[in-house]
Amino acid sequence: MNRKAIFPGSFDPFTIGHHDIVMRGLEIFDEIIIGIGRNSTKQATFSLEERLEAIQRVFEHEPRVRTVLYSGLTVDFAADCGAQFILRGVRSVQDFEYERSMAEANKQLSGIETVLLYTRPEYAHISSTLVRDLHLHNKDIQPYLPTTK
Repeated sequence: MNRKAIFPGSFDPFTIGHHDIVMRGLEIFDEIIIGIGRNSTKQATFSLEERLEAIQRVFEHEPRVRTVLYSGLTVDFAADCGAQFILRGVRSVQDFEYERSMAEANKQLSGIETVLLYTRPEYAHISSTLVRDLHLHNKDIQPYLPTTK
């Protein structure tokens, strides 16, 4: 059986913490589809196209990962992809509470399971919000972004 997961988020930007979750997820799943959600209520720093291209470059040599844009409910996106799982990362107790609520709602809506991976301690302080703030203040954000090969 092909175990397929989606990894949804805004990824504005995609950080080394996100990258680590995907790489660890590949130890569990045969395929991971990174879904960049279109969210009209959020003011993005990086365009959808910039985020899509950046993530595709990071995983260009990993055939088990693909990146797509989506809109609408995450459970509908998962169904469209044929995914059996939603992969999410958790950095804190607050993240856990939010993800637990979302996992329960998604399970009720569609029956899909959510798999949570805890962030490694060395990445727990890194968030897209932090990286965006550094970027807006003209600080070097490269240490927080995955490298491309």
